[in-house]
Amino acid sequence: MATPTSIELATELADLTVEVPAGTEVVSRSDAAYYRIRDLVATLELAPGAPIHEPELMARLGLGRTPVREALHRLAREGLVTIWPRRGMVVAGVDVRDLTAITQVRLQLEPLAARLAAQRLGGQASPRAGGAGADDEAAVAGLFTDLEGVPDAPRALIRVDQRVHRFVHRAAANPYLAGTLEEYLILSLRLWFLGLERVGHLAGAVREHRDLLAAVRAGDGDRAAAISADHVQGFQQAIGRVIAGG
Repeated sequence: MATPTSIELATELADLTVEVPAGTEVVSRSDAAYYRIRDLVATLELAPGAPIHEPELMARLGLGRTPVREALHRLAREGLVTIWPRRGMVVAGVDVRDLTAITQVRLQLEPLAARLAAQRLGGQASPRAGGAGADDEAAVAGLFTDLEGVPDAPRALIRVDQRVHRFVHRAAANPYLAGTLEEYLILSLRLWFLGLERVGHLAGAVREHRDLLAAVRAGDGDRAAAISADHVQGFQQAIGRVIAGG
């Protein structure tokens, strides 16, 4: 079987709900398997607690055993798959304690990223972080356009939500912070899908990102951090009610 090019692999992944972060190079079938299985787990097409059968996944994805197995082990390191020695693999479960733990981390790190991004785009960052460039301005303009034109459909809204979060993470110019937040973003998206049928404020929660982007672009770190914190807390409250059955 010929080795696919990165362009071919990226094309295969273009329709995922849980998108591949902008600028990420997909270079192997293992990478492709990782993003495709991650999408199935995050969107609950592979349900929490469900056993994972490698042959079924291989057939579903049209991939061999090695890339699928490597992807599953990568997902296990990120808390989306649980491996039981001598018993196999299952999709990691979800409960209200996960929401609390995830929120504790995001409530500290998302506002930090928003503040750093605002400082950088507002020209207040350290020289090492660099300032805003034409690419940043184009990205912000594109996100405003996305927010204006996004249909009121859950998966479309979730795609735009990811783009805003990832832009802020990237604009903070701290790859360690961005890497950590990427993992917690995926965990949060999974919880969002868990409550999708019963959370009525989805469109509003995504479109409030206009204020966040405006604060970041204006260099207002305090406001950007406050909006980010409110967004994370609102998410916790809405999803918490769903998980608790309220």
